[in-house]
Order: sequence, then structure tokens, then C-alpha cells
Amino acid sequence: MQGGNVSTTIEESGEFAGWTTWKEEPFEYETAGPFYFRVDEKGPVAAFRVQRKHMNAGGVVHGGCLMSFADFSLFALGHEAMEGSYGVTVAFTSEFIDGAVEGERLEARGDVLRKGGSLSFVRGIISGEDGRPVLNFSGTIKKRRKQP
Repeated sequence: MQGGNVSTTIEESGEFAGWTTWKEEPFEYETAGPFYFRVDEKGPVAAFRVQRKHMNAGGVVHGGCLMSFADFSLFALGHEAMEGSYGVTVAFTSEFIDGAVEGERLEARGDVLRKGGSLSFVRGIISGEDGRPVLNFSGTIKKRRKQP
């Protein structure tokens, strides 16, 4: 996954104007997303608007999409803890709580539980627009050198 030395981009237009993303991450930006993050008065937050491509045959957001967004959110929530370093996800857990529907805006909030020399432990929750929990997640990020 990403980290500090993958450059960030500020979205210039649309619903997420002023939000940050990692356009160099083609899976998260082009395929699974686009996903965005920023810091507001409550702290770091990641978000995206559910599109048809995110849906499963049951009429709710596909679990793989939610887990991809949660993995993105690990780095958005732990961005400052990375201190400009590249990082990879070495552990990830999640629990599905509720479904999300097309057109809904989902947000992830959480916190860094511990920042060590090479490992950061992050947890969060993805919620719908009405505040209902959709997915609970936690993970471990390892700092490493970016491969050429």
C-alpha cells in the first residue's frame, strides 16, 4: 500500500474538492475508488461516494470494496504517524456491520493506537451518512523502503 513518499494530490473540483488522495495508487484511485481524506475539526477522515461499480448483486456495497476503503483509511488515519515514510499493510481485520447503498457517502474515522519505530497500529469505523456503522476495522502498517 502507500505511505508518505507516494505523493498526495489535492482534488480540485467536485464533491471532494480540497480533499487529498493518492492518484499514484491506481487500484485505490481508479479501480476501487476514488477514495479521499482530509483532517477536519474532529481529526482525520476518509470518504467516498458509492457508485454502481462498488455494488454487489445483493444491492449493497461489495465487501471487497469496503475492505479496500478500510485499508486506504488505515493510511489516511495514520498518515501523520508515517512521518513521510512508505508503508505496507502487514495485518488487517474487519467486521461487517451493515450494508451501504448506491449514492451513499461513506466515511471512515478512527485513530492510531500506537506508533512505534517501524509499526503503527490503527483502528477505525466506516459509517454511512446517517452515522450508522457499516464496517469496523483495524490494521498494522509497517514502514519500509519503497521498491523501485
